[in-house]
Amino acid sequence: MVLVVEAMTLHAHELDPHRPNPARMYDYYLGGFHNFEADREAAEAAEIAFPGVKAAARANRDFLRRVVRYMIGQGIDQFLDLGSGVPTVGNVHEIAQAVNPDARVVYVDSEPVAVHASETLLAGNSGAAILHADIRHVDAILNAPQVERLLDLTRPLGLIMASVLPHIPESDDPDRLVARYLAALAPGSFLMISHGSVDDFDDTETDGIYKLYRASTSPITSRTRERIASWFDGLELVEPGVVVVTHWHPDTGDAPVKLRLPHYGAVARVP
Repeated sequence: MVLVVEAMTLHAHELDPHRPNPARMYDYYLGGFHNFEADREAAEAAEIAFPGVKAAARANRDFLRRVVRYMIGQGIDQFLDLGSGVPTVGNVHEIAQAVNPDARVVYVDSEPVAVHASETLLAGNSGAAILHADIRHVDAILNAPQVERLLDLTRPLGLIMASVLPHIPESDDPDRLVARYLAALAPGSFLMISHGSVDDFDDTETDGIYKLYRASTSPITSRTRERIASWFDGLELVEPGVVVVTHWHPDTGDAPVKLRLPHYGAVARVP
């Protein structure tokens, strides 16, 4: 079953410090500082309504770190990070450029605080840039000056879609959105997707978290593991496939983490 929360168009919102924003809430979950009181209150309320939200956010960030290192190991030296969010420790360019100083990254986000913070963080870094845009505007993103300057779409790249698709309602056809980006990727590119799912819980357990996100600038949609896996059809899945993110190539010495909020993730190569 697909549980769809009331759809809201993800335009580049005007900054409203009094209305919670999921990107800033996520920043708070990760211990960042680019958030407002309304975001902090909503994030704490979300953790009370559905304990485990904060742990899932941190596990997803760790998954991102491992994925970028894996892609770098496969020879990928350019990345497009869609819905990149507010920058906190462990951004794609930091991970990639620590291994390959010539790696290039373009971040895309519609949240003004995320864009401003990214611009500040990336000042002086000629190999990374932030694009203020809605990820559903595929052609505009792929033809943006930042992309044309830093990325070569005729060569393999790493496409990152970390926890952004839950904010794309069914009315905006996430299947087609993923397919349009994939169509622009050169063979040998990699796709990473992570996506939370509460489909195994009943409505009494999830009503609170949905209500909180409905009051934010970007409501959420839950999808099953099978639906998430469908976005990788036709690609070469990297083992172990579509799994809870803590099970994807865990670092040696990582303590086992059991997420109450399943967050599924996978990486696949474009043949």
